[in-house]
Amino acid sequence: MPLKLNAVAFISSQNHPILIRTFSKQDELKYHYIAHTSLDVIEERANSNTKTTECYLGLLYAMEDVAVYGYITTLKTKIVLAIALSDSVVLDAEIITIFRALHMAFYTSISNPFLKLDANDPALLVGGAKWKGFRRRVDEIARVVGVTVPLSSA
Repeated sequence: MPLKLNAVAFISSQNHPILIRTFSKQDELKYHYIAHTSLDVIEERANSNTKTTECYLGLLYAMEDVAVYGYITTLKTKIVLAIALSDSVVLDAEIITIFRALHMAFYTSISNPFLKLDANDPALLVGGAKWKGFRRRVDEIARVVGVTVPLSSA
């Protein structure tokens, strides 16, 4: 049974949301809450693993019908995945592959030297062509995972 990706969140090093993209028909506010509540767990794990260079933080917690996984880049951007709980086994290798693809999508979007992105305000990225390209890349990754993403939302 394939993974059911419900949401993905990108959070800046200053803990500002960059993108919270939901793929579930459920309450969108729920996934904003999940993204924000995962920050404490991410900070705790990142601080306890100061000697390791591992970006993948593993399963952060399970809540109701969702398993929440975390990833932190070397520049302290956090990526959070909310995956629907199921009876099937979820392999860390699958989750790591999704995180690496999302990390590359983010990196590709912000690596333009002409993009004026203030480190203190990542929301400046919103609305521009780079932002739309980033959102399209996230939607493409979701489609590969098996999520049905409406074409008009990109």
